[in-house]
Amino acid sequence: MTDARSGGAPTVLRVVLGKRLQDLREKAGFSYQQAGRALDVTHATIRRMEKAEVGLKIPYVEKLLRTYGVTDHAEIDIFVSLAREANQPGWWHRYRDVLPDWFSAFVSLEGAASVIRAYEPHYVPGLLQTADYAHAVLRAGLPTASEEEIARGVALRMERQSLLTRRDAPLFWVVLDETVLRRPIGGPGVMRAQTARLIEACALPNVRLQIMEFSAGPHSAMYGPFHIFRFQIQELPDVVFTESLVGAAYFDERDDVSAYLEALDRMCAQAAPALSTEAILSGIHRGI
Repeated sequence: MTDARSGGAPTVLRVVLGKRLQDLREKAGFSYQQAGRALDVTHATIRRMEKAEVGLKIPYVEKLLRTYGVTDHAEIDIFVSLAREANQPGWWHRYRDVLPDWFSAFVSLEGAASVIRAYEPHYVPGLLQTADYAHAVLRAGLPTASEEEIARGVALRMERQSLLTRRDAPLFWVVLDETVLRRPIGGPGVMRAQTARLIEACALPNVRLQIMEFSAGPHSAMYGPFHIFRFQIQELPDVVFTESLVGAAYFDERDDVSAYLEALDRMCAQAAPALSTEAILSGIHRGI
C-alpha cells in the first residue's frame, strides 16, 4: 500500500521503468547495497528509483544498466530515452496549483489505464460530470477556496474527460449508488443537465454504467468509493485507489486488489444491468 499524502507524483512510465530496473537488478543477482555501491549512493536511493519515488537521473540509469549486464547499445539508448520522457511532467502539471500530489498520481494512472472500474456512492465520477455539477461538488468540498481556484479545478476535470473519447479510450465501468442520482447538487437545472450527460454517456461504446438501487439492499462495498485501474503494460499490476479527506491510498498487492475486485464483481451482479440503466436515468430525469 502507498499512502499518497505528500511527495511528487510519478508518471506511470516512471513506475514502469523503475520496475524494469528492479527486474534487471534481481536477475543480475545484485542487492540494493551492491547496486548502491556501484553508483556510490546509498541502498535507499536504489530502492527509491525502483519505487518511482524520485526522478531517474540519466547517468545513474546508464551506469546501472551496464552494472546489471546490459551491453546492447541500442537497448541502453532506448531505455535512456524513455527515462528522459518519464522525467517530464504530465499534462496535468500545469494545474499543480490546484492539484495535490496524491491526486496527480490518480490522473497519471487514469490516463494510462486500459480498464477503469469504480464504485461511487456519493456523486457522479469526475469523468462524467458537467462543468456546473463539477463546480458545485468542488465548492462543497473546498468551501474556503477562491472562485479562481474552483474554476481551475473545473477546467482540470473537463480536460480529463477527453480520455473517454480518445482513439485508445479505456473501458470505464462504474456502479453508481442511487444516492448519487437523488442527492440535489447545484439545484434542479444542474441535476437535470447532469442526468442528461449520464444518458449520453450510456451511448459511448467504452462506458458502462450500472445503478445500485435502494431496493437492492445492502451490498459488499458500503464502506466507501474506490477505483480499480488495469493496464496493458505487463510491468504494472492492477491498482486500487481509495480517497479520504486528507489524501488517498493506492493498493497494488494482489490480495488487496483481489478483495476489491471480488466486492465489485458481486456488486455488478447485484446492481441494475447496464442495459436498463438508461431507462432508470430517463425516469429520474423526467422527475427532476
